[in-house]
Amino acid sequence: MADRVQEFKRLGVAALEFSARLLFPPVCAGCRRQVSEPGTVCGACWPKLRFLEKPWCEVMGTPFSHEMGDGFLSAQAIADPPPFARARAAVAYEGVARQMVQNLKFSDRTELAPWMARWMLRSGRELIADAQVVVPVPLHRRRFLMRRFNQSAELARVIARLSELPFEPDVIARVKVTRQQVGLAARERVDNVRGAFRVPEAGEMRIRGRRVLLVDDVYTTGATVSAVTKALKRGGASAVDVLTFARVLPGDFRPDEAETI
Repeated sequence: MADRVQEFKRLGVAALEFSARLLFPPVCAGCRRQVSEPGTVCGACWPKLRFLEKPWCEVMGTPFSHEMGDGFLSAQAIADPPPFARARAAVAYEGVARQMVQNLKFSDRTELAPWMARWMLRSGRELIADAQVVVPVPLHRRRFLMRRFNQSAELARVIARLSELPFEPDVIARVKVTRQQVGLAARERVDNVRGAFRVPEAGEMRIRGRRVLLVDDVYTTGATVSAVTKALKRGGASAVDVLTFARVLPGDFRPDEAETI
């Protein structure tokens, strides 16, 4: 009897999925051409994605044009060491990848998050191996109510589930309403998020002495993730690694680029 009930449930789910595909056929995450699976990209968009791979700076995760040897650091990591231990990103923030981020953040395309998170798992495997807890960059309550979801939390939730790590979206709060980072120069972005994050007492208990994997959608100048990292470390985290879906590569930054807001 139990087997028959399970079979009916399976058939019911399959029927619902089939109906949903008829009513809402999956489209390319980049150009919205029809595709076979939701969250995927079409054959025309796939070659336009630039996946970030080794050789890269061991700290910043920015790619080198050729092999520089183990442990070699970029000029940025040497001249201006970040507060986090390591940063990694799945793709360069350009073209199709930029469109995916914009669709997730501003067009309510939350179905993209599981696919984007899987690409992040690939580039961040060494960070995930050392992580003890997964934390998304938070939104201020006011902005969360306007947007209805936190794109960083959508990505972090999937990463935590697939990695079998604790997901802690509430250990750090955004306590100051900041200006949108779009249109701000690098130094202005740092000033904009200074003092914007705090770990409440209840959050300290969940990160004290633990290595945190901090998740965001885009790494632009690093102003936001650096501010969050400092707050996490003040709250007791032993170390913080940063994993994002996309990365604005050095030399590509423009003040009008969107960063987590």
